[in-house]
Amino acid sequence: MTKNRILAALLAAVLALSLAACGAAEDTPEGEPAAAGVAVQVQEIGADTIYTENTVSGQIVTEEQTTVMAAVNAKCEKVFFEAGDEIKAGQAICKVDLDSTLTSYGAADVSYQSAIQSYDDQAAVFEKQIALAEKNVSDLKALYEIGAASQMEIDQAELQLQTAIAQRNSTLSQLEAGMRNYKANLEQLSSSLENIDSQGNIVSPVSGTLLTLNAVEGGFVSTAAPVAVIDGVDQLKLSVQVSEALAPKLSAGDTADVTVSAVNQNFEAVIRSVDRSANLQTRLYAVTLSLPAEIEGLTAGMFADVTFHTDVSEDTIVVPTEAVLTRGETRYVFVVESGAAKYVEVTTGLTGNGVTEVLTGLAAGQQLVTVGQAYLNDGDPVRVVSGEA
Repeated sequence: MTKNRILAALLAAVLALSLAACGAAEDTPEGEPAAAGVAVQVQEIGADTIYTENTVSGQIVTEEQTTVMAAVNAKCEKVFFEAGDEIKAGQAICKVDLDSTLTSYGAADVSYQSAIQSYDDQAAVFEKQIALAEKNVSDLKALYEIGAASQMEIDQAELQLQTAIAQRNSTLSQLEAGMRNYKANLEQLSSSLENIDSQGNIVSPVSGTLLTLNAVEGGFVSTAAPVAVIDGVDQLKLSVQVSEALAPKLSAGDTADVTVSAVNQNFEAVIRSVDRSANLQTRLYAVTLSLPAEIEGLTAGMFADVTFHTDVSEDTIVVPTEAVLTRGETRYVFVVESGAAKYVEVTTGLTGNGVTEVLTGLAAGQQLVTVGQAYLNDGDPVRVVSGEA
């Protein structure tokens, strides 16, 4: 009797499983198999402009009068204003002849670059000589172990090695001193071009009234007297400190994006000056920006975030930074071709504001995987879904 009950229970279980399987088959519409492949989102690759963003914090300060100096002796070719006129930040006060200064600057730059090249060339030569001398010592020591070289030969080889090292240190030290002199000369000439644009115009760093104007057409401007004095009562300026890596990339007349959270204001400001020497304590360089007079609510003492745009690259392949994956030193992405993922190694350039420049590996028009790329392998089938999926 017990055996019959067990058989009956087994038959009931098999029947239940059969019915469940039939029900599952009925739930899947005929002719509609489950979708295959990894779900991804894609973006068509295109060319764009990218730049490096450098954001630093600064503080708004006030000034009453601004003295505009010219750190160069030059003939004044044209004057655009008179004393008593109203002037805006960035407008040209006068135009000067900078041919001799620019010639000197160009010569100094060539000399500095030549000094750098000479240093690099000599360093490479000495490194080869020292490497050969070190190998010679090593080889002689190995021969000495088997009785094929004497201790005297080893001593002579080591002496030659020490002589080569001393000669390298002495020569490179002299070349480095020359490089510092050329660099100092170049920086001095560069500082003389502050507040002067590429056309030779001495520009006003602030908006206000020209109290005095010493520039005369046909006369000369010099370091002995200010070109102009501007009354900028209630004129505000923005002062920030930047690193030695960023300072050389900034020039008077460049613009920067400014955010003042206290008054919820976002606007563009003009760089009026960049110090060419660092603060001895902080080793940072002071940058001063002129603020637009029409921006309301700004007061001295407010803090601001300043974003400088440098290292611009135009008409280049730009992709979302998160689309670029890294394995060791290798950077790679996935693109979709014929319904499958394709692994592509890339070299990257500039990075800024959530995007990255791709120098090699991609072309405009390709379909780049921007979501789901971390789950892919080369050749995997993919399903392209919308952003809402």
